[in-house]
Amino acid sequence: MTASFSPRALVSAELRRLAATRLPMWGSLAALGSGGFVGLLALVGPENFDPPAPGLDTAPGVRMVLGLLGLCAFIPALLGTTAVASEYRHRTITTTALFAPRRWTMLAAKLAAYAIAGLAYGLIAVTVAGAALFGAAAVKGVVLGLPTATVLALLSRIAVTMAVYTLVGVAVGALIPNQVAAAAILGAYFYMIETALLLIPGVKELYPFLPGGATAALTGFTFLADALAEQTGGGATSLLSAPLGATVLLGYAVVAAVIAVVVPLRRDIT
Repeated sequence: MTASFSPRALVSAELRRLAATRLPMWGSLAALGSGGFVGLLALVGPENFDPPAPGLDTAPGVRMVLGLLGLCAFIPALLGTTAVASEYRHRTITTTALFAPRRWTMLAAKLAAYAIAGLAYGLIAVTVAGAALFGAAAVKGVVLGLPTATVLALLSRIAVTMAVYTLVGVAVGALIPNQVAAAAILGAYFYMIETALLLIPGVKELYPFLPGGATAALTGFTFLADALAEQTGGGATSLLSAPLGATVLLGYAVVAAVIAVVVPLRRDIT
């Protein structure tokens, strides 16, 4: 016999289940580390990078330093994947299904709960990064190349980006219940596949429409694309505008969510 609960109750139950695990602790530490990493780079100064980049007193320099947070989007995606895949690993998914016999209801509740968790991760990361950025500028005695309002808007977009990537991670975990395999696929895509596409002259035009390219449009982080273009001798990759980048990234999240809800409908829980 199964019991059915309202969507709000299911989301609340997912949040309570998440709070009972170590994931919030590790996620918070990872968010603090990501923000602190950006602060350290700001303190070192982009002008001291190899190759040198514009300093914090320029708009490109500020955007590049904050945009580095986009390279950490793998972390919330991994947290989302681990949270769901671990349920299959430890067979707790069976208990969850007893309270939500309709699989789409169960997965929708997970997506909603982890969207909240992902946004919390993003807010922690950008708060630390923003504070460190302003602190580094004060220590170095420079005026940031972007107005405070623009910096705060950019940090807000990055926080939302982290939440979206958490949704993608949840979808991957629902589709690939093997925790190790899901993590490996995520890592390979984030740090290998998209970069490899930029090395192919005829294919790199797709980059603006890929998750990494859409993220770069939101964060203004073009350092990687520009560096690879210089190495390959090709022209720089043109990114989408920030609103279009947000639309593309949200589209990936929606598609991933739909797949996560529809495909597992035929998967038996044993």
